[in-house]
Amino acid sequence: MTIHDPETGADGARADVYRLLALTLAAPPSASLLALLGGLSGDATPLGQAFDELASRARDGDPQLVRARAEREFNALFIGVVQGELVPYASYYRTGFLTDRPLAALRADLQALGLERAPGVSEPEDHIAALCDVMAVLIREGADPAVQSHMLDSHLAPWAGRFFQDLERAESADFYRPVGTVGRLFLQIEAEIGQEASAQPNRMLEGTDA
Repeated sequence: MTIHDPETGADGARADVYRLLALTLAAPPSASLLALLGGLSGDATPLGQAFDELASRARDGDPQLVRARAEREFNALFIGVVQGELVPYASYYRTGFLTDRPLAALRADLQALGLERAPGVSEPEDHIAALCDVMAVLIREGADPAVQSHMLDSHLAPWAGRFFQDLERAESADFYRPVGTVGRLFLQIEAEIGQEASAQPNRMLEGTDA
């Protein structure tokens, strides 16, 4: 899998990155996910280099040992005996409490979009993996760009960058460190694209005659 492949189209590439983040952050990586990650090939950009680093760590040794190390690391980072090193929920990052106002606002938006938590899933909807998955679905289904921007600006942008920075710096992180780098850089690009899109109507107005 090549990152930034122009043949996939910009939206296809965006959806792929969101889906990849969702898969790596939802649960310890399976053998098939590690194989997918190990086959990533980035370009010369910082984001592409982060993907190359993630690919390198995914194929660093015997696949069973890599998977076992990644599972231990996932548990230390996100589960722990009482709590993991990181708490990957929007409510926690934004208010210091779980299942707080950000979760209620997210649920209202998801309901308006006709989206709901899958049966058997116990994690609250404001888990970082769930939010990345929502973004991937919206992009894949061709949701209005305004809807995509609202979900990003309201439910990811206010906190996810800090989460990914924390993941990069976490003491328990090794395999997951480049995941943090990918997430941080990708969200920066998403924010820049959003700013350019919002500025476009102003440029058009500036170019019209009175």
